[in-house]
Amino acid sequence: MIGVALAMAVARGPAGDVPRMPAADGTVVRTVEVDGRRRSFRLHVPPASAVEGPLPLVFVFHGGGSTALGMERESGFSALADREGFLVVYPEGIGRSWSDGRGDRTTPAARQGIDDLRFVNRVIDVLMAEHEVDRGRVYATGISNGAMLSHMLATRLSDRIVAVAPVAGGLAEPLAQAFRPSRPVSVLVLQGTEDPLVPYSGGAVGRRGRGSIVSTDAMLGLWRRFNATEEIGREGTLADRAPQDGCRVQVRVWTGGREGSEVALYRLEGAGHTWPGGTQYLPQRSIGRVCRDIDGAAVIWEFFRRHVRR
Repeated sequence: MIGVALAMAVARGPAGDVPRMPAADGTVVRTVEVDGRRRSFRLHVPPASAVEGPLPLVFVFHGGGSTALGMERESGFSALADREGFLVVYPEGIGRSWSDGRGDRTTPAARQGIDDLRFVNRVIDVLMAEHEVDRGRVYATGISNGAMLSHMLATRLSDRIVAVAPVAGGLAEPLAQAFRPSRPVSVLVLQGTEDPLVPYSGGAVGRRGRGSIVSTDAMLGLWRRFNATEEIGREGTLADRAPQDGCRVQVRVWTGGREGSEVALYRLEGAGHTWPGGTQYLPQRSIGRVCRDIDGAAVIWEFFRRHVRR
């Protein structure tokens, strides 16, 4: 998440794409070599009792200024994976950041010309060689800078990524202008209407203009047209399970797309730059409110599990 500084020490390990010592919480820290650079990620494997057949693979990307460990703790995906039986990868960005297609050159990853698409491809290859991964069930989500990277994966790696669920992060303008995915991708967007850093209506990212994104509606329109979904979506408002949070969740889903694809929006009325059901990691005056009417990980996994590419 933008502005969050959560420390994680990554131990130095032997050369090669080999398992590292397990972390205290049971998640294994791994490394791979990409473009001559050692890159790391946290891998959570569900217990054998939860596994039935080939494993779905879910990438969960931290936001700018955060870490893989911070994202694992904030999102709740590891506990969900243990119940539902899927692999979770929490990649580590360079300088706590991702090169997400904005072309703004303000993040360390962008300044250094890091190819995070190549990193993700490498991790997929390694895990498919080591585990029985279902190639038709590879997904990506993330928040903020990590959500923008999820958008980038959907547009640039649509042959491998089946569905994405960006949280509090829009589609970069350069990616929208060159919007040419190779296959339909199902897209679930969770976006707060009062996000002070990634505006729902599009425009400059952050207070210092860290590149620009298109509006949420424009992004949804690009995917609806490309996926060829139905023109009129189902819509409704979820129960207000936490009236004190100042948030209401409006849902709209467009189905009937090519290859069974869908486009869905969870419009978080009143919510800010936060993970649904997560922590108020900075004051409301800085990032806005947390929406507590839904559990972000549960909603995202329910969306992912419906989409299988054959």
